[in-house]
Amino acid sequence: MPRTLTVSDSVVVARAPLAVYEQVSSVWRMGEWSPENLGARVRGGQRAAEAGMVFDGRNRRGVFSWTTRCTVVAAEPGERFVFAVRAIGLRTPRLRGPIATWEYRFEAVPGGTRVTETWTDDRTRWPDPVANAFDRIATRGHTFAAFQARNIATTLRNLKAALERQRNQ
Repeated sequence: MPRTLTVSDSVVVARAPLAVYEQVSSVWRMGEWSPENLGARVRGGQRAAEAGMVFDGRNRRGVFSWTTRCTVVAAEPGERFVFAVRAIGLRTPRLRGPIATWEYRFEAVPGGTRVTETWTDDRTRWPDPVANAFDRIATRGHTFAAFQARNIATTLRNLKAALERQRNQ
């Protein structure tokens, strides 16, 4: 069975596109919304996102934790934020290779901003049966596409709640 290599979902947040972009592109804050990311450390210190910026993301799923090395591919304030995961490891991301790309698009709509989060599986050189077997072990029975679809829905729901709560304070 061929793999689904891309999944996405959207939510409307009652904030302006630039305000939402600024929060999402502050990668050290992602742990506030993601069900598995615990935040990130930007190499060279926290700063506004820019193409080429490298950061290490800390993640946890159940009792397992790991670190990823990511590179910002696109940083277009108020429009688009994209990063590619290119290494993974327990504490230090040592295993290099294309893993995934995460993209966030911000579109002004009546009532705020439509935020679309997209995950793309970049393990295209992995044969489907190998990837499917690995995915089911790593996600306790799911494909990565199904697993990430659930994570994206949770992240967007949490992002919307947090940013709208901030606006109302």
